[in-house]
Formats: sequence, structure tokens, C-alpha cells
Amino acid sequence: MPPSEDREPWLDTATRASGEAWRPTGPLLIPGLTLLYHPDLRRIGERAPLANLASGRAELLSRRDPDFAAPGPPGRRPLGDPHVSRTPLHLRPGPEPGSIRLVRGDCSMAVAADGEPVGAERLFSAAEIGRGVVLLLAQHVVLLLSTMDPTLPPGGLPRYGLVGESPGIVQLRQEIRRLAGLTVPVLLLGETGTGKELVARALHDVGPRAARPYLAVNLGAVPATLAASELFGAVRGAYTGADRPRDGWFTRAHTGTLFLDEIGEAPPEVQVLLLRALETGEIQPVGGGEPRRVDVRLIAATDADLETSVAEGRFRAPLLHRLGSFRLRLAPLRDRREDFGRLFLHFLIQELSAVGELRRIEQSSTESRPWIPAPLVARLAALDWPGNVRQLRNVVRQLVVAGRDGGEEALWIQAEAALQETTPRIPDSRGTLPLPGVPIAPPPPARRYRRAEDVTDDELVAALRANRWRIQSAAAQLGISRGSLYDRIDKSSKIRKAADLGREDIEACFQRCGGDLDAMVEELEVSKRGLQRRMTQLRLS
Repeated sequence: MPPSEDREPWLDTATRASGEAWRPTGPLLIPGLTLLYHPDLRRIGERAPLANLASGRAELLSRRDPDFAAPGPPGRRPLGDPHVSRTPLHLRPGPEPGSIRLVRGDCSMAVAADGEPVGAERLFSAAEIGRGVVLLLAQHVVLLLSTMDPTLPPGGLPRYGLVGESPGIVQLRQEIRRLAGLTVPVLLLGETGTGKELVARALHDVGPRAARPYLAVNLGAVPATLAASELFGAVRGAYTGADRPRDGWFTRAHTGTLFLDEIGEAPPEVQVLLLRALETGEIQPVGGGEPRRVDVRLIAATDADLETSVAEGRFRAPLLHRLGSFRLRLAPLRDRREDFGRLFLHFLIQELSAVGELRRIEQSSTESRPWIPAPLVARLAALDWPGNVRQLRNVVRQLVVAGRDGGEEALWIQAEAALQETTPRIPDSRGTLPLPGVPIAPPPPARRYRRAEDVTDDELVAALRANRWRIQSAAAQLGISRGSLYDRIDKSSKIRKAADLGREDIEACFQRCGGDLDAMVEELEVSKRGLQRRMTQLRLS
């Protein structure tokens, strides 16, 4: 590569964004490019370390440079997309340590960075590079410019169902392999939607208890009045309706694994019983009776700061010490942005397969027009995703449903609704700023609204069911506003209202769904917010 007049030294982990303390500190991190989207979908996830930038020299970005490679199989190749210019862009070290300049030079190709068109030159701060800059080239290829470990992930490491090759995911796989064979409790920490239940299941499935029971419980969805009996069981007559003894989750998970999600939401009295179960291996059913010995491997998870909860007296310190002898922290999606392309494709394949539409992407190539437009992927990749991987999966599902008959226009309309729920924000060296309003593609078509009274009852029910009773998504599909949808629901005789549900209906559904609030929403066919409000009114949560 030709040398540059700029020769600033590259700093490794010191240039990372402040929110990335979870990353391994051992490897030297250098600038690099990751393919988030390519018309040849098989290439998503390939990467190109930019070693010249790390040593103070320039790198070229064009159809022919640099070469990209996927972790695992040997072989390197350039972008090769005919829409990407042969005339290169120049990536040069910036004036501050860790910063990078993108210089257009003689290249006339359309380029956008985090949604903003790039003119003659664009300077990215070290904080922006640490977060990851989303580059859209020629409306066809999406890249992430960020720091990366130039070495490939270790070979022979099982995937455990975790999608991605970022340093945090590789380290998490190593920790799963190390802890799976033990019987000690494990505490999983991370924001909602980061995959804590997936990790808990992996710890069980690859350990010595794989053939034994595995039960997952969301304590955040368990009404406080039922928590003790659900966990530890109850003797006959312990409470109204207890006409026979019943086993709790601890007893049902005997010799296996019990995963307690949202452990920070456990009521104080349940915390005492959990601590006793961990210390003695015994549980006490509600209503008395003889203590029972249980052999259960406990895995707990939370998105709460338990140390703060302990300091405020809301969580017992001895229980935290018992649960947290081994802790695994899962990174939020915004801190593993290099995995976005792989995750997006993974969920896209899943959802298209589920509706028998996989053919839409099977013919994808550099010569054909992709079913999912690259500008839409670039827009999504630049988001912070507060709901993390779970939210991305849900958005992909909505896109697949919207795009089955409506084409690209429907995809943009659905994405618009998803973006409103996501509240996108892009931080830079000046702080946290809203996502720029400059379009990164020909602007999506204006949203077309209908009159709410034109929506039939059958159409209303079908849209709510298709969108799993998510109000914003159903409103977008129907082409009416969210407020109009609520009015239409209130006037429909075919839709049951959450406010009409009685205590017995909710408790019975809770038992059938194992405490899964999303499953309860689908069975009862009411909005999630309305169900939560009704449960609060009845003091069931």
C-alpha cells in the first residue's frame, strides 16, 4: 500500500469506547473492516484487518482492495461487487491517536457513513471508531469500520448456538466450555435480550446433566403471591385452591438444571428461601411439611445492578455471593456491532424458512437485485438496539411478514415503524446525538394512512395476531396510527380487553404458560402493556 503523509501511532484498547470494558484486554486491537452486508450473502461476516493503518500508513478501499476473509476457511478475496468503484477511497490515520480520515480523492462512488453522505473527506474520532462506523458503498455493500483483533478465533471451539465471531462472543464460548462440567451456580449478567437463556441452556446441554431436566423460570413474570409456591411447591391446604400437594420448580428440576431469569426481581421472602436451598440443598414447601433435599444446578440471570440493589437493601448480599462465584457478562449488541451482519442473516434465514420463502434470498448474487436493500441494512446496523439480539430478531420477523407481498416499499414502511420503537441514537466524540435525518438511500416512500373505520374486524384481528399483539407493528401493517388502532380495538366486539380479565383467568394462563409473559399475551390475545397493567391492578406482580 502507498505510504501516507500522516504517521500517527495507533493506540489499542485505550481508544475503545468507554462502554466496552467487557472486551478481552489481551489481544492488540487494530483498525479493520467487517462485511455487514454483501449481495453475495455467503460473504457476510468476512473481515479485513487494516495493518497499514495500525503502523501509520494509508489503506485503500475499492472493488479490488483490501482482501477479506471469513474466520475458518482459508482464502482471501476483495469485495468484487461490480457496483463498487475500482477507483479507491483512502483510509488514513487522523490527527489524534486512534482517529481515521476517509478521503474520497478521485472516487465518485456514493458513500455514506452512519447515514450521512461523505463529501471530499470525513474524519472519524477514536470514539466513533471504537463504537464502529457503518459505511454504505454504492448503495450495495455495507461495511463496519472499527477496531478488531487481527488474529482469527481459535479453531475447534463449539458455537453453542451463539452467532458471531466478535472477541466477546469467542470469550463467552470459552467460558461456557470451562464451566459446563461444574455443578457450581453461575450468574449471567447482561441487558435484556442479550441471550442469557441461550447461554444457560448451553451450560446445561454440554454438561454432565444434559440428559436430566432443564427448567427455565422468569421471576420477573411470577406474581409475588405465587413465587414461593411455584419455586418450592406447596402442601395440601397451604392456600385457597390447594386441594392437593404440588411440586415446585426445584423439585421438578431435581438432578438437573434450574435457570432463574430476572433473579433481581425475587421478593425478599423468596430470597431467604433461595439462600437456604443453596446453602443446605433443602427446600421448604409452602404450608409446612418436611424439608426436601434437592440436587439442582442453579443458573441465575439479571439485567439489574445487584451490587446497587444490595446497597439499597433490595437484595440480600449473602445470596449474591452464593450466586455470583462465577459470573458471565454478556455484551449488548451495540458493543458487538461487528456481529450484526451475521445475526441479521441468521434471523432472516430462520424467518423466511418458517414461512416457506427462503427462495427470496437463495438466488442472491452480485448480479441480482437483493430482496433486502443494502441501505435498509445500513440504517438498521447503525442503531443502538436497546432490546439487543431479541429486538433484532423481532424486527427481522416483522420485515419478513411485511415484505412477503409488499416488496421493498413495505419493507421500508415496516422498518420505519421498527425504528420508531427502537429510538435510534448514535454517539460520537461530542456525546450522544440523534440518528442523522439525511437519507442514506432514495428516501423510503411516504407512509400511507387509511381511515380507521375502513379496517374490518377480521382484518384487525388478523393484523394483531400476525404481529403477536405488538400495537406499533400492527398499526404499521394496517396503515393507521397507533392511537387509531387503540380506538379501533376498543370498538371491536371480536377482541377481548385486558381490563376484562379476571384473576382466575390470568393465574390459570400463567400456570399453562410457565410464567412466560409473551406466551400469555398470545394465548389471551391482549396487548402486553394492557396485561401488565391488569396484573398490577390485581396485585399479581
